[in-house]
Amino acid sequence: MKPRILVTGASGFVGQALVAHLVGLDANEVIAMVRASPAHRLAGARYVAAGDMTAGGLGAAMLEGVEVIVHAAARVHVLNDDKTKSAIEFDRVNVTATLELARQAVAAGVRRFVFLSSIGVNGVQTDVGKPFTEADPPNPHNPYADSKLKAEQGLLLLSEQSGLEVVIIRPPLVYGPGVRANFAALMRAVQRGWPLPLACVHNLRSMVAMDNLVSFIATCVDHPQAANTTFLVSDGRDISSPDLVRGLAQALGVAARLVPVPVSTLQFVGRALGRGDVIQRVCGNLRVDISKARRVLAWQPPVSMDEGLRRAVAGMRRP
Repeated sequence: MKPRILVTGASGFVGQALVAHLVGLDANEVIAMVRASPAHRLAGARYVAAGDMTAGGLGAAMLEGVEVIVHAAARVHVLNDDKTKSAIEFDRVNVTATLELARQAVAAGVRRFVFLSSIGVNGVQTDVGKPFTEADPPNPHNPYADSKLKAEQGLLLLSEQSGLEVVIIRPPLVYGPGVRANFAALMRAVQRGWPLPLACVHNLRSMVAMDNLVSFIATCVDHPQAANTTFLVSDGRDISSPDLVRGLAQALGVAARLVPVPVSTLQFVGRALGRGDVIQRVCGNLRVDISKARRVLAWQPPVSMDEGLRRAVAGMRRP
């Protein structure tokens, strides 16, 4: 009998790709938990409606026979959200619901709980020559990252008390077909030939292509050395903002238009417009070291960054 895996957030950006990847492996029985019925259901996966996990509404029957839960459901950043209410909602969804699901998993005899966290737990910026590692002290800078850290801490405590195997994965920016928000806006800007004021930026940032992320998650589902461990994951290559524009332009078949504007000017304008965080992400460094994933799990990113960008662009063009 195939191991039964439950994926939460299965209608989300990562969840959809993960379900497709696991089904494609044909080595697992996949249960896809969704909040609303998706437009397209993958043959080979069983779709179930999510209950209110904060109130224990999942139901024991749904977890019957499940060996591994991959928890990809989360509340992410919401533009123009009230900060106080936002923090409360982040805690409700990302902490309370996560830990309630984990407690239900323990009661149902689930063996492993794979938690999709965020590199934001480490922080928002790295110093030159010092990429983030799993050993770094947590340094979250916003309610989202703080809620992810609280969930991690609660899961590790529950693991100590119950024996539930917990795997924590902290990805940086995830890109791929169907990506939204700032990355999608950047792709559209490059596609339309808009001049981008990034020629003077000299930074390095880590990202992870969707194909690489789901490959890594699948590895963590059953690898014996993944139990009770935290991992950082990326494409294994860091890229500057100007080179990202050039890579997208190449994938799109257009010319990259980069305009030289001093970084100090970009930072001043960003602060004046209340978008200093966006400028920080565009101009700052955020690198992650994935040597632990390579060493402990013998995992290598199966897709190059160039190929990942090509697939993201192809997904954007899809009607």
